[in-house]
Amino acid sequence: MNPLDIFLNRHGRLRSGWRLAIFCAVYYTALAAFFIALHALFLLFNSNAGARLAGTPGYIVQSFILFTTALVVGWGCGRLFEDLPLRALGWARHRGWLRDLLVGSLLGVLSLTLAALLATAFRGFQFGVGSSISSVAFLKTFFGSAVIFIFAAAAEEMLFRGYPLQTMMRALPFLAAVIPSSVLFASVHLDNPNVAWGFTFVNTMLAGFWLAVAYLRTRSLWFPLGLHWAWNWAMGALLGLPVSGITSLTRAPLLRATDAGPAWLTGGAYGIEGGAACTVALLVSTIFIWKTRLLRADEELKKFTDGEMPKEDVNRES
Repeated sequence: MNPLDIFLNRHGRLRSGWRLAIFCAVYYTALAAFFIALHALFLLFNSNAGARLAGTPGYIVQSFILFTTALVVGWGCGRLFEDLPLRALGWARHRGWLRDLLVGSLLGVLSLTLAALLATAFRGFQFGVGSSISSVAFLKTFFGSAVIFIFAAAAEEMLFRGYPLQTMMRALPFLAAVIPSSVLFASVHLDNPNVAWGFTFVNTMLAGFWLAVAYLRTRSLWFPLGLHWAWNWAMGALLGLPVSGITSLTRAPLLRATDAGPAWLTGGAYGIEGGAACTVALLVSTIFIWKTRLLRADEELKKFTDGEMPKEDVNRES
């Protein structure tokens, strides 16, 4: 065995595990450096910009930073280690991208609604019309939270279903490739308020698998973006449920949910994502996405993740 085989695969490329490790190290280093520099600037100029960025602007700015960092580092790793163009990351406006986004958004709302109906059928939830439905607060929640959830979902899709998932898919069968990104996706949610440790981790990891299957079927991030943001928006702005334990983003929803429990079904204070109703809904939605003929992968994008592209093939194409 050649000692270099630990690092290089049969195509002469750095192995996917090392590529993922380097992406994570560079990403978190760059992110930490950026926030340290930003904090230093606030202190240097005695600026109250940090206070002004609290609330909705803060969520959007933070999501933009996370998205941009993951995009740049992902593009750099793809270019350096695999000779891939920027469009390989899945944000290219390919044929049918808008349809993927819209269908994903509709399916995200329907999937969350299924979870809520399951919990309600077993008397876990009761719903009433929100008291602020005719107020400015409702309009801010209805439309403002949609903007926040779109930005936040785009950042998480770029970070987890972007380069980390894709580089593993080029080297491993999908069911193995999806594990690292889904575990990381679940782990970062464990710091959220009111975490229900068992169901939270399992359901969030299952959600990572759900979104990864959405990427697999289209090889584009537009479809999982639609699923992701619309699921969160329907949960908070439409049904008045906590979104991964957070209620501050949707203070005046369309409906108000009363949680009658049990927590293993409804998720308790963490929200429906911490309960069995969510588990069932995610499984049903995942199976539908896996089996449906409504989705089709763009051929160029599919080529980028079907397998490792040997260096000699890249040289011939260029």
